[in-house]
Amino acid sequence: MFIAKISKGALLILAGVLLITSSCTKDFEATNTNPNEPTIVPPDVIFPFAMRMSIDRLHGHRTRLQRVNLDGGMLWVQYLARNQYTNEGDTYDPDASMRNNNWEGFYVDGLNNFQKVIELASDVEGPYYNTNMAAIGLISREFLYTMVSDIWGAIPYIEGLQGPAGNLTPVYSSQEEIYAGAMANLKMASEMLDESGPSLKGDILFGGDILRWKKFANSLRLKLANRQADMNMAMSSQVFSEILSSPATYPIFESNEDYAELIHESRLGSNNNNAWHEVMVQGAREDWSISQTLIDHMTDGNGVATDPRLTVYAEPALAGDMAGLYAGAINGLPEALASVYINTASRPGSYFTAEKAPANLMTYSEMLFVLAEATFNGTYTAGLSAKEYLDMAIMASFEQYDLEMPVGYLDDKTADLETIMTEKWKALFSQGIEAWTEYRRTGYPVLPGASPDAIFANSGQVPTRLRYPESEYSLNRANVESGASMNGGSDDKLTKLWWAN
Repeated sequence: MFIAKISKGALLILAGVLLITSSCTKDFEATNTNPNEPTIVPPDVIFPFAMRMSIDRLHGHRTRLQRVNLDGGMLWVQYLARNQYTNEGDTYDPDASMRNNNWEGFYVDGLNNFQKVIELASDVEGPYYNTNMAAIGLISREFLYTMVSDIWGAIPYIEGLQGPAGNLTPVYSSQEEIYAGAMANLKMASEMLDESGPSLKGDILFGGDILRWKKFANSLRLKLANRQADMNMAMSSQVFSEILSSPATYPIFESNEDYAELIHESRLGSNNNNAWHEVMVQGAREDWSISQTLIDHMTDGNGVATDPRLTVYAEPALAGDMAGLYAGAINGLPEALASVYINTASRPGSYFTAEKAPANLMTYSEMLFVLAEATFNGTYTAGLSAKEYLDMAIMASFEQYDLEMPVGYLDDKTADLETIMTEKWKALFSQGIEAWTEYRRTGYPVLPGASPDAIFANSGQVPTRLRYPESEYSLNRANVESGASMNGGSDDKLTKLWWAN
């Protein structure tokens, strides 16, 4: 089994995991032990904390300069455009705080705590032994590891997450190694899960439903196999064949009832509400408009939605010539020009800014797009046609929002790579990091040329990755430089990752 290694940031675990250190003598320890206070936090408390914190970073985040989705992926694939503080991501030059804070947060709050769940639930002699809990900790850890790798490339992975002792100089693993390890661990976790086994507590993702966890593990494994197919077709084909030929052993998402999402809670008495709601509604931040690129794909050119999903993704413009219609903002403008769009362009839809709005990890529609692409590329040849999977994927995207697909929408959709990936881009709205990864991997959708007024940095190119944080160079220079070398280029935002087009 591939066990991961924490980086510099993982010197801190969830506060209180180890509350009491050993005393000098056995008698003194016994005398001063409070029987009503546990010495460790149980996994069913650690798990929801780790999941919430990880998804908060992948979906939104309440804190400025930490929004790798809102101020990274969502802008770079032109779902959104900034109308204020455009230099915070929209011009392809995110602040250093984005990479520093997210690197530390993903490791400290997420990966380190998922590892703690695995350790506690795997301890046969401990009070929290639960093989199902260990399995969902493993699935969650590998999901997050691959997301972090898709942002940076090579990262610390192979050596174990080592708790409060930590390791300031972890070795880096290549994306190829991380993907292979993740797929192996997801298979193992799926096989560990037992519907007749111990129940799950603290499962905020699937409410203790073991079968849905199995489906998530296997659907995620298919996604990773598809993403690496151009680099290792034989291995990817084997994964597809194994999973899809044995549905009883390796079930996958079968409907919009299965997909992985976190339903947020009410803001009242909780800080686990939707981060988009916290920032855009409670914080009244109006910094994000819908990008003109998305508007162009989903309207008739005159502000009328031709794709009903736009009525969920966006609100009509509040003012200007397009008031009451759907209008977009231009990406990459200097702030003086971008600010005119604050009221004249559409804003993110209320569905996504509601306090209990879901944050998607992987949808049924996304899995069907994976099958469509894998069939088109020849990675998988024993199922339906690529066109059939494509049609099913698009239909599932509409059904996800309880919308009817327009008559004739599928008629001109051919199952080529550009169509598959462009339709997938439409369906992935809100999952900006995922859409950014797919754009970097395939080159689709084709983004429009830059406005003459745009001030894009990074040689005018969509960032291919984030640079490593400065802390790694201070504490782990030899290994971070080795990691950059594994990526095949300099530690900058132009080096293409392992699976990239």
